[in-house]
Amino acid sequence: MDPLLAACGLLCVAAITPGPNNLVVLRAAGQAGLRGAMPAIAGIVCGGLLLLAVMALGAGAAFATHPPLRRWTGVIGAVYLAWLGVSLCAAGIAPRHAAATSAALPAGILGLIGFQFLNPKSWVIVLSVLAAVPAAGLRDYLPLAGLFVLIPTLCLLLWAALGAWLARWLVRPTIRRGVDIVMGALLVACAFLLLIEP
Repeated sequence: MDPLLAACGLLCVAAITPGPNNLVVLRAAGQAGLRGAMPAIAGIVCGGLLLLAVMALGAGAAFATHPPLRRWTGVIGAVYLAWLGVSLCAAGIAPRHAAATSAALPAGILGLIGFQFLNPKSWVIVLSVLAAVPAAGLRDYLPLAGLFVLIPTLCLLLWAALGAWLARWLVRPTIRRGVDIVMGALLVACAFLLLIEP
């Protein structure tokens, strides 16, 4: 199988399946509509590209020679995701904390670029793609960069459309609190699953 085709399949599956990025975009679109989710999508895509560049420039070698470094990066990221999930659940249970929770969630382009470096799923995706597609020089990374823009953008737009569709129900406080609790629980579940991944 062509390595670029394999990378394309891996990126499609990883980008469309529920994960922290998708939940952030879903929530942003639920609060501000499809247009309001665009900064989140841009931040996630730019952060993924930056993470790809960092790994391609040598961080991947550091992870290969020092496996505990990769593991601790994953643990720190998973703990952060769990904290976000617990904060969302708390906002759903005790609405008076909703403003503080919204400020704590990653938002905007810069916040979500940084979030990619704390998201274990992003690290796993980049490491897996780089392992599947051997590259000798900068030119070999250009097709990967294109895939890292196109595929996540399309998948995140689908999640944003779902969030915008849900927005009409999210204006009701009880439904919004319930959705916050469910999304918080999903973030905690994502953190747990990423922690137990080899």
